[in-house]
Amino acid sequence: MLVLEAFVVLFATLTASKLLDVPALTVWIIGGVLALVLMILSRTVTVPGGYVAGSVVQVPVLAIGIAIPLMIPVAVVFIALWAVSLWLGAKIDRERAEYDAAHPDEAPNVA
Repeated sequence: MLVLEAFVVLFATLTASKLLDVPALTVWIIGGVLALVLMILSRTVTVPGGYVAGSVVQVPVLAIGIAIPLMIPVAVVFIALWAVSLWLGAKIDRERAEYDAAHPDEAPNVA
């Protein structure tokens, strides 16, 4: 989800660099850093705090809407997708743990 969001941020940066009365370099630095952070965080969701960091980075993505108002609905959709991903991931993990507990002979051996 965060990788897809990084691509959307890059496309929003491309749009902003042509539409805003801000120096293009400034727009590209802000957008590039945010896209890079999203890419890096996509690899850290498996470590403790990864989900929190992914959730926190949704705020600057939404803040892009200050400069590009059409980015607000896109950001809201990605925030909803992020929330649903977290919810479904937790549900799948819980159901898998319940199944493994109910079927210990079928559970994979983790050594």
